[in-house]
Amino acid sequence: MKYYPQVLETERLILRPITPDDKHAIFKWAGDPEVSKFMIYPNYTSPDDADLWIEGLYGKETDLDYGFVWKETGELIGSGGLYYRPENDTWRLGYNIRRDMWGRGIATEACRKIIEYARGRFTVRRIESTFAEENLRSGRVMEKLGMTYMNDGTYSKIDGSATFRSRNYGMDIK
Repeated sequence: MKYYPQVLETERLILRPITPDDKHAIFKWAGDPEVSKFMIYPNYTSPDDADLWIEGLYGKETDLDYGFVWKETGELIGSGGLYYRPENDTWRLGYNIRRDMWGRGIATEACRKIIEYARGRFTVRRIESTFAEENLRSGRVMEKLGMTYMNDGTYSKIDGSATFRSRNYGMDIK
């Protein structure tokens, strides 16, 4: 059974579930070495690399994966969401945006709306996220969302090709 999150809307974005038809749009960011540099996935080499990821989406009601559609053009320009981790009653935040759309506040706008939706639908007590120390832009998004520094750490790409020093941020929801 698949659990598709409700379509959401912000001033500039439509946040909707990702479909197999999106793989060419996904490749525009997942195949860009600058975008995938700090992500846990390796750089995609073809649109077909998105198939396995898309197939695995929406298996749990508490995995809120969204495609970010830029209203002005109707293009899918990024993705992200919140993912519940029952072992520590925490929601993990993640996102990525096509490089030509960086610096416009899109990640912050999308994540705010997803957090708002999650809080209205589920009991959300804590949100956490991690970014590579060198990826200061992601750190800034977390700060704009109200998250604060917790500690340093490391994380690796899923294929083991790189390990990054990271900064872990979090916020309690009241």
